[in-house]
Amino acid sequence: MPEKKTRQAAARAKRQGKSAGTQAGEYVKEEIEHVREGKHGAKNAKQAIAIGLSKARRAGVKAKPGKSASKATKKKAAQDSKAARKATKKISPTRSTGARKALKTASRGTTAKKAVGKKALSTQAKKAASKRSAGSRSAAAKKAARTKGPAARKAAAKKAARTRKRST
Repeated sequence: MPEKKTRQAAARAKRQGKSAGTQAGEYVKEEIEHVREGKHGAKNAKQAIAIGLSKARRAGVKAKPGKSASKATKKKAAQDSKAARKATKKISPTRSTGARKALKTASRGTTAKKAVGKKALSTQAKKAASKRSAGSRSAAAKKAARTKGPAARKAAAKKAARTRKRST
């Protein structure tokens, strides 16, 4: 069950007209926090993200699977979206205990925390970006610049100037 602050943040993003991906990001963030706290484990960053997206879809966020997603991923996404529309029925305690145990055993040792460490998340983001075309990445960057607002745009320009100065 997602935390109240996560549901509120996602609702705020929806009210502001932000994309389903941004709304789902709140749930993914929460999931990464959980793994870092040791509430449960994840084999890698991709698994933590998948759990977060699943929670988001079940909470009613209309996050579609990517174009290059596997058949199994698309099926799971449809299942989650359907679960959001259905009236909640009583969850089997045996099943939820089993699921909790499976995730708990994954959190033994530091490997689970490494799975969502800065380096692992950075690698995952780069891998995901590399699958997109240059035009797609460029369009996303241009849209981000347009929708940032004057204060954020100024801060970004200053940061870019600092980075350029350092690299030359």
